[in-house]
Amino acid sequence: MKYFKLLLSLLLIISIDTYGSDTLIKNGTIHTGDGTRAFIGDIYIKNGVINSIGNIDIEASTIIDATGKIITPGFIAPITAVGIIEIGSLDVTRDDEADYLNMGFSIFRAFNANSTLIPWNRSNGLTSVITLPQQASMPLAGMGSFFVLDGEMNVSGMKDMVMLGKIGASSGSRSEDLDILENLISLGKLVRNKNYEKVLELPMAEFFELHPQDIEALDKVANKNLPLIIETNRASDIKHLIDIKNKYDINLILAGVEDAPLVVDELKESGIPVIINPMDNIPNSFDELSSSLELAAILNKTGVTIMFDSSRSHNYYLMRQGAGNAVAYGMNYEDAISGLSKTVADVFGIKGRGSLVKGNFADVVIWESDPLEPASVPLYVLIEGKEMDLVTRSSRLKDRYIEKLIQN
Repeated sequence: MKYFKLLLSLLLIISIDTYGSDTLIKNGTIHTGDGTRAFIGDIYIKNGVINSIGNIDIEASTIIDATGKIITPGFIAPITAVGIIEIGSLDVTRDDEADYLNMGFSIFRAFNANSTLIPWNRSNGLTSVITLPQQASMPLAGMGSFFVLDGEMNVSGMKDMVMLGKIGASSGSRSEDLDILENLISLGKLVRNKNYEKVLELPMAEFFELHPQDIEALDKVANKNLPLIIETNRASDIKHLIDIKNKYDINLILAGVEDAPLVVDELKESGIPVIINPMDNIPNSFDELSSSLELAAILNKTGVTIMFDSSRSHNYYLMRQGAGNAVAYGMNYEDAISGLSKTVADVFGIKGRGSLVKGNFADVVIWESDPLEPASVPLYVLIEGKEMDLVTRSSRLKDRYIEKLIQN
């Protein structure tokens, strides 16, 4: 008992010391992520959150000299498969698809905190991600979750905080897909006046072989403001989805939107945020004939809310290259930084992250140079004030073979 009390006391001292640690970042060029101009200043971090920003003269247990360096919030990727896919072509490493459920499918419990994709993307500036299921044959595929990329086995994040769907070219008719989408949302609306069991007895629920989890998920989208990402590109589909959003008052986000310049005024008026890949400028189908390197600039100048995606599997951090390309073709620089950070947090209701302001979690990245240049790398990545290890499997392999070359 005596030794147990001694051990408990030591653990308490260690935990207090860790929790009480503080960090002062000095003289960096700070992009707060809220769209305002960058400035040279300091960031004081205490107990995992940002305590103050400005010109700070204070003692701290850790001081980082960021003179000549750029500081941004940790970037948040809105569309990924981090933690649920290791090798896309190997089914046993994939947990992104359900056999039983439809829109009620949740990937949350499949998340692998030891995934090699976590240190790889974290070392390139991503501090958190939204992980989504694979698209399904139905217009709605399932629910995604938000995860902090700290690598801890006690996973930090938000469970089932978004639903994913798709409208576009398929083996069937997109007209039928739009009808099914609208009918499913209507089914969700019925939950306000009926319990799940009553809704499951309706012919539509029986036809689609829906389960209680599916009805619960539809209820969240239809009645509880759960964000719904729909991947779509064709202008006519965008217009139909705007109509559905207005009719049912759902929290809709559109991804892809290659044809958006053709309906940009309607998109702006709808208030629907978009997720785009500025590198995707070559039509891959008849749905994408308006693909353009200027897509981000056109939407930005019109006032559409923009976030970024990358088509590169595993390398989700390359969305910052896309943001850089968007700036090169006319998008405002600070809006691009925000589109990688604060905008994502705001759109998806992620509290306390995405911007460098007092009281937020200290998810901070210090860059050697411009973060929108793909060759630029982080010198420091902090998540909730804790410095992350930037070593990855790839960097260990590099060091291993360089050492062998030197020895030879």
